[in-house]
Amino acid sequence: MSAHEYPDSPRPAVGAIVIRNNKVLLVKRSQPPGEGLWAIPGGRVKLGETLQAAAEREVREETGLTVRARSPLYAFDLIDRDDAGRIRYHYVIVDLLADYIKGEPHPDDDACEARWVTSDELQALPASETTREVLRKTVDFGPT
Repeated sequence: MSAHEYPDSPRPAVGAIVIRNNKVLLVKRSQPPGEGLWAIPGGRVKLGETLQAAAEREVREETGLTVRARSPLYAFDLIDRDDAGRIRYHYVIVDLLADYIKGEPHPDDDACEARWVTSDELQALPASETTREVLRKTVDFGPT
């Protein structure tokens, strides 16, 4: 069991929506929750860290890219329960728009893959409905 499982309160987290050349930056998660699924890069906010700083750090740690985070676009709860119904994870996630600055994606930290994905490619990848919904609602990134 990881230190992040079965929290006593919700944990704040961020995601960074980065678009470049009509492609979105996605990572394939190597850890739960969402293990094996493609998602918007992001993770937990550290004490004293702004949402923007957390988003920039998480993208750098997971993909090696440098981005500049802007304003929040979307917020939601990720609540994952175990078979007994106990809350295994509870994150309050704020997704921010971020501008690409430099670098080429390569996976690190808790991502096992990282790459730029077109809207059509996303349809064939295993991704959560939340990831698809966030991208549709915030940046009109969906099936063509």
